[in-house]
Amino acid sequence: MSYIGLLVGSPSLLSVVIVSLIFIVGLGLFFSGKFGSKPPSKNPFAEDCVRPPQPVVIDQHVRDKVIKQGFTSNKVPENLDAVIVGSGIGGLAMGAIMAKAGKKVLVLEQHDQSGGCCHSFIEKGFEFDVGIHYCGELGEGTLTRVLIDQLTDGQLVWEKVDEIYDIVAIGEAGKKKYYEMKCGPRQVFRDNLVRQFPDDVKAIDKFMALLKKGKGQFSRSIILKVLPKWLSQVLVSTGIIHLITRQFVEAKKSLDEVLEDLTDNKDLRTVFSYCFGDFGTPPDKCPFFMQASLMNHFMWGGYYPRGGASEIAFHLIPTIEKAGGKCLVRAPVTEIVLNKDGAATGVVVRKGSNDVTINAPMVISDAGVYNTAKLLSPNVTPSVSQVIGKREEGLQNGYGGFSLFVGLKGTTEELNLPRRQCWSFPNNELSKSFWKYLNRSVAEVLEGDVPLVFISFPSTKDSSWDQRYPGKSVCTVVTLVNWDWFQEWEEERVMHRGDGYVSVKDAIAKKMWEQVLHIYPQLADKVEYFDSGSPLTNCYYIRADKGEMYGLDHNKERFSAEASVALHPQTAVPNLYLTGQDVLTCGFSGGLYGALFASCHTLNRNVVFDAISLKKRLKKQNKTKSN
Repeated sequence: MSYIGLLVGSPSLLSVVIVSLIFIVGLGLFFSGKFGSKPPSKNPFAEDCVRPPQPVVIDQHVRDKVIKQGFTSNKVPENLDAVIVGSGIGGLAMGAIMAKAGKKVLVLEQHDQSGGCCHSFIEKGFEFDVGIHYCGELGEGTLTRVLIDQLTDGQLVWEKVDEIYDIVAIGEAGKKKYYEMKCGPRQVFRDNLVRQFPDDVKAIDKFMALLKKGKGQFSRSIILKVLPKWLSQVLVSTGIIHLITRQFVEAKKSLDEVLEDLTDNKDLRTVFSYCFGDFGTPPDKCPFFMQASLMNHFMWGGYYPRGGASEIAFHLIPTIEKAGGKCLVRAPVTEIVLNKDGAATGVVVRKGSNDVTINAPMVISDAGVYNTAKLLSPNVTPSVSQVIGKREEGLQNGYGGFSLFVGLKGTTEELNLPRRQCWSFPNNELSKSFWKYLNRSVAEVLEGDVPLVFISFPSTKDSSWDQRYPGKSVCTVVTLVNWDWFQEWEEERVMHRGDGYVSVKDAIAKKMWEQVLHIYPQLADKVEYFDSGSPLTNCYYIRADKGEMYGLDHNKERFSAEASVALHPQTAVPNLYLTGQDVLTCGFSGGLYGALFASCHTLNRNVVFDAISLKKRLKKQNKTKSN
């Protein structure tokens, strides 16, 4: 029975009453803060835990004792409340939230250090981040800031990048036009666009109105993740969800389609859609609201963690340990154990040639939907429907990620490096160029420019960098590539994939660097370290199923109401939950909120309201202090 049917199908009075009662019960659950028959856990955000931040710990041995704790069976805590698979932001934040509610959890990471895409690595005296380039909505008092402050006791310090946080470079070498993205209140953001596109005021004002509208719609849509899954299914099947938010109806329209209705100015369209690389789906395939969410996310500026990306794991793990939990690395989970009734009861970890079974009343996966399906059926072809209940059309892996890591001789000042990001495109036909590039064969990879090049200088954004790495700087460059170009080497051992693989990888890396030098020619003779990571690198280090950086593709189909319910923290397997970027969206904040929503179900309480209530109390306290 659909909502349209209720309006025009002359349903029985009984059916209307039943649906109305279900809706009322749902709202009661949502606002009561209690989600099931079991008693709720204690409020993880009952108290303000923030204390003055300490200086960055520079001693790598001290850091390794936290983020590189190797797995052995005798390190596994007894009487666990949960096992979490994966130590990305979704896994670590989940563990920290549960720990603050008094739960003892074990986080298992297959790599040799914790953090997932939030980790850093050091090579030849240079430190590189792999996934944290800049994060939005982390100003004082925002809900995101309150969350991460509470989960790290205020020890994770966020530093703001420049007021001009992004540069959009459009055109061929020597003919590029540069557009600035300026953070601030909406009027400042809008006026900055008008200054650069004075003939397109009407289109800009319409775009700003759509951004504001999209922010509200997105906020209301999260009810499907927070409510129990059965109730969310009712909201979707009856059409009630479309009375709450129009997001799922509007998600059927792509970013390109919306922008084509706004303006004929292709440069302006490019500026409206330039950062699609932050979620990895081109403008003709992603819904408009996804881009709108991202623009809103960065409107008030970008932030970077002082001390680098590894600070995130370094300060989340102690919170987990305070409740008796652990985060152990070199702990590849090979199977999620099910009992005779099909409920999750633990996991199997491969230790050398032996298997270690770890039991727990619930298993929480931060490994993504596809990897979770593999763990449920390690010996047969996995099916996503095992995890989400049914296969939703259009759900697929995201596109392969390719990263370039360059170590530079010289300081920020000596090299004249910006404290912002640059997005470079060879033309203003973003979708067309993207597909033309991805549809090339391996032999054709070097024909023409890479259509999207994201350029970042992490060393400029971290105030502790010069103390830790004096006289040095680093550049990270990112793009999207075709998984098929690398698939033939999938089964080869890391570092032993052969000359063919190396030649393809090096060719792409050199092409990307060539395009960087078009914008920053002063770096040409400053390179001291040069290496790259392909989709196969992502497979090895972060267990990306097809080398993707952002989990599931952020296409229109993923954000239908039906798919949003399917990608609920509660899976089709009893006692198995999802956290992280496949629950909501990719990125630091997406993974963090995926954990927040999942914790509502593992703790049986509305943890979202708990966090919002603390945010309001802190705001009131700060206002009182200022007076």
